[in-house]
Amino acid sequence: MNIERRTFLKSSAALLGSGMVLGSLAAPTAAAETSTAADANIWDIFRNRRSVRKFRPDAVPEADIVRILDAARTPPTSGNQQPWKFLVIRDRDKISRMKEACVQRTLERFDSRGDKATSKAQYEASVRNRLSGYFSAPVYIVVLTDNTSQYPDYNHWDGPMAAGFLMLAARALGYGTVFITDAIPDRVTKEVLRIPDRYARVCITPLGVPVEWPDSPPKRKLEEFIAYESL
Repeated sequence: MNIERRTFLKSSAALLGSGMVLGSLAAPTAAAETSTAADANIWDIFRNRRSVRKFRPDAVPEADIVRILDAARTPPTSGNQQPWKFLVIRDRDKISRMKEACVQRTLERFDSRGDKATSKAQYEASVRNRLSGYFSAPVYIVVLTDNTSQYPDYNHWDGPMAAGFLMLAARALGYGTVFITDAIPDRVTKEVLRIPDRYARVCITPLGVPVEWPDSPPKRKLEEFIAYESL
């Protein structure tokens, strides 16, 4: 376990572990049991969340997945409708089939292009190399909303709230995520994972220990975003 992940586990596991009941689904992880921090620094969690695109193969314990999803289900929703569904994928065959479907979908676009600066073989190799990072994680979570919810017109607001909470919870436990839409298209997850039409996808995210934590990209100054009383 790398130093940064150990530090986060010690400083922030209490935030997501101390008040959550996991029921019979999973026992507390060793990391949670050894955490001695009285308070988690939630500001560090916000500041250190990153979009991770390359992962180590280390398995993610069931207890950690449950803890992360327990946090993901807690945001406010329209009329408290809670329209979410979290599809957890760990089957390597399904993950490989998603990757292959992404490659083939991208090659279809190559075939439809007129002017080709590179050969199809070169293009395919480039695509596979780019996708290898996205598909290196041990776990994938598809964040969905239910079209049959009480207030389905509000699902497009409620859904991203769950995804945001999920990613912060994952970071608190030392795991990386990334909000994926186009890199793994909706059509790919729908067809490969056989997701029923009643569900709309918000995003899919890998979940795992990063090979390394990316540096923070440049951020605009806070004052650029804030206006008081009028714009």
